[in-house]
Amino acid sequence: MRRAQARRKAAAAPAKSAHARTSGPDKAGPVAPDAESWFSQRGWQPFAFQREVWAHMAAGRSGLLHATTGAGKTLAAWFGALAVCRARPERVGRSGPRILWITPMRALAADTTLALQAACDGLGMGWTVAMRTGDTAASEKARQRQRWPAALVTTPESLCLMLALADSSAVLGDVEVLVVDEWHELLGNKRGTQVMLALARMRRLNPGLRVWGLSATLGNLALAAEALAGPDAVTVQGALPKSLTVDTLLPDTLERFPWGGHLGLRLRDEVVREVDAAASCLVFTNTRSQAEVWYQALLEARPDWAGLIALHHGSLDPAVRQWVESGLKNGALKAVVCTSSLDLGVDFLPVERVLQIGSPKGIARLLQRAGRSGHAPGRPSRITVVPTHALEILEGAAAREAALARRIESREPPPWPIDVLIQHLLTLAVGEGFDADALFDEVRLAWPYRDLDRETFDGCLGFTVHGGLALAAYPEHHRIARDPDDGLWRVARRDVARRHRMAIGTIVSDTSMTVQWLNGGRLGSIEEGFLASLREGDCFIFSGRVLQLIRVRDLTAYVKPAPKNQGAVPTWQGGKMPLSSELADSVLDLLARAEPLLPALTGAVDTPVPADVPPELRALAPLLALQARESALPRTGRVVFELLETDEGQHLFGYPLAGRMVHIGLGALLAWRAARDRPGTFSLSMNDHGFELLSRTPFDWATLLEPDGPGSSARGLLSAERLLPDLQQALNATELSQRRFREIARVAGLVFTGYPGAPRSTRQVQASSSLFFDVFRKFDPGNLLLAQAEAETLAQELDVERLQRCLARLAAGELVITRPQRLTPFGVPLMLERLRERISNEPLNQRVQRLLAELEAAVQGRPSEPAPALRSPRRRDTRGR
Repeated sequence: MRRAQARRKAAAAPAKSAHARTSGPDKAGPVAPDAESWFSQRGWQPFAFQREVWAHMAAGRSGLLHATTGAGKTLAAWFGALAVCRARPERVGRSGPRILWITPMRALAADTTLALQAACDGLGMGWTVAMRTGDTAASEKARQRQRWPAALVTTPESLCLMLALADSSAVLGDVEVLVVDEWHELLGNKRGTQVMLALARMRRLNPGLRVWGLSATLGNLALAAEALAGPDAVTVQGALPKSLTVDTLLPDTLERFPWGGHLGLRLRDEVVREVDAAASCLVFTNTRSQAEVWYQALLEARPDWAGLIALHHGSLDPAVRQWVESGLKNGALKAVVCTSSLDLGVDFLPVERVLQIGSPKGIARLLQRAGRSGHAPGRPSRITVVPTHALEILEGAAAREAALARRIESREPPPWPIDVLIQHLLTLAVGEGFDADALFDEVRLAWPYRDLDRETFDGCLGFTVHGGLALAAYPEHHRIARDPDDGLWRVARRDVARRHRMAIGTIVSDTSMTVQWLNGGRLGSIEEGFLASLREGDCFIFSGRVLQLIRVRDLTAYVKPAPKNQGAVPTWQGGKMPLSSELADSVLDLLARAEPLLPALTGAVDTPVPADVPPELRALAPLLALQARESALPRTGRVVFELLETDEGQHLFGYPLAGRMVHIGLGALLAWRAARDRPGTFSLSMNDHGFELLSRTPFDWATLLEPDGPGSSARGLLSAERLLPDLQQALNATELSQRRFREIARVAGLVFTGYPGAPRSTRQVQASSSLFFDVFRKFDPGNLLLAQAEAETLAQELDVERLQRCLARLAAGELVITRPQRLTPFGVPLMLERLRERISNEPLNQRVQRLLAELEAAVQGRPSEPAPALRSPRRRDTRGR
């Protein structure tokens, strides 16, 4: 086995403890003497960035702390917050906590609470740090209401529930410092919007509130800081020496035609050896389905590891997840196969290695997961990418280069999410009520709503009051009313308040069904859609076991151990993440760097290979050379299209390397525009590298794609003109918007998902949301939620902004159109993606093996002359042909 490695080593020696014994000059001064003493008692000294945060907090400033994973961000924020509170005497008759600590995951709350409490105890403060999340017992929440703890660890959803308290102003008005942990996980989604709306209310209650965000992987620090902490926010960079190793696990032999779409289990034995060599290891996958498969594969390879390796993902029972996390902390587990459920926050000091199954898909994700190893200042971090097919080797090398250059993805809040604003209005109405004029000014202080106009705000208010034009005649949709005594808007009925408290939040998924043993033990939950596809007696894999479905009753699936060792693997929403723009650009740059080196790398010419060529490129050289010989290599400034005739029909392959979401839109757009003048039926397949259009009807693609032909006019296939209307017709945007509307309707409280213990089924929820969608389209076409559904479809389902950049790149760059005689290495995964949708696994495996064998035989000994190419006469061809 060969390994590709690249290291970035710290100039200084690693620290012997959690903090370095030496630090830079202390410019901030001893503004937190208790913290200085705490560090000194342990033989440590604070880092300069920690002292800088303490100084900013003492001066009343808010901001963002950005530092690598494990650098000490928690202690920086916590000791700064404690110093602020100790400098001011506690208010007599305090009604709420003095510090709020927001964490994006309930799983992190318990560990965070213990860590913060330990620091308080070390200072002898006598403070209580408590946790308040959806997992906190109702009795504990009631005790907290009697006497609030000095510090509270909570989630965005629980923070919003506190806004719904009858005395929310008194409770939240006592908060002096609010810290948002892992801000990068919240900034770009509606949960972050919830936090920003809550902060707008809290700043009105306490204008001196200090707000700090903590993050390790953000590309747009200025925006992230301003969105959370306001226009005067400061940004503190915790620049610490850190050794990072990103390497790729390479097989002994590499196929020239990559088999895309399978889970890469061919490297199982190599992974077993890597896990065996490490004391403790995390094996990350991109999906829960993949985690289940790899856990089974490792146990089959090493049955003696039973009890030493474990599985961890968000659908498992909380008790199981907690057991796994405890085993990692105390070093009892050798390896854990996991998903993003272990990406954040929890410190697992024994973990030495991280393996990433498949492409990391983004630079931030790679760095975040790498930081799970060596999770302490001065300790080295290492992550190994395990490719599931040959082209992911390229992504591994590209991800390393981008990571070492710190080219990290930016995240931006969603603009004006109407459903979140409507939910916020209801939350405040359930609580103390609100004045519309004052609330409009307050909401505009939240970054996503900074440009909100009064007409839109009044539309949201009207929707909560009477349901809008289409629902005004139905009393159940009259949810708030103006109090005649004080003029404040308050909830109209107690049942509305009860339902709303249970529905607060923006996390939306299909209805989950509990998976339970016949004897009563709970295993976790699976989305209803998967279990609905099974019949009684069918077997499936879940929680690291092969289970047999016995019966389904009241949204509970009763199971027993399966008599056989095979079964279906559950699927969950969100299973296919697109390649980020930063990673895609890095791949294109790497291909441009590789192309002139291919003759030397393959031995075609007797020229020395530069020493800095990544080992991944050396391993991939035969595959890339074959792609260049049969067709052309895509690269920075060049997009390749291939035309191929087979018994199935006419194929058009394109390789923009813009991510699967963009390729869905681009492929559909080309098909629809081509069929305007000549009707035809197309099959579309796509992956992160490109797309395939298959049609029985032949099209003159070479002419249609020419920049001087139809492609240069408004009706051209690659034109950015009329993009949105053409895309909406090409992809049946109404159906896509309807799907998005279901989620929006739930967040806005329009659709109720049921009471605890009596949830409504997915079919019932979908039927309700579909009915509202149709009614609004017919009787209230200007409905704000409909407009939001259309906007989110374009932005999130189709990534139109990135598609527009892709079309601009196509217009400005080199367009190469080739006619290869057979499938090329880049085309094989696309064809297999299409076949996989129609053929069961076993016949597909057999067909694929025959196809690959035929392709390999066909290229053996083939002369090196290039395939015929059709090129734009106005575009420079840099292939030297």
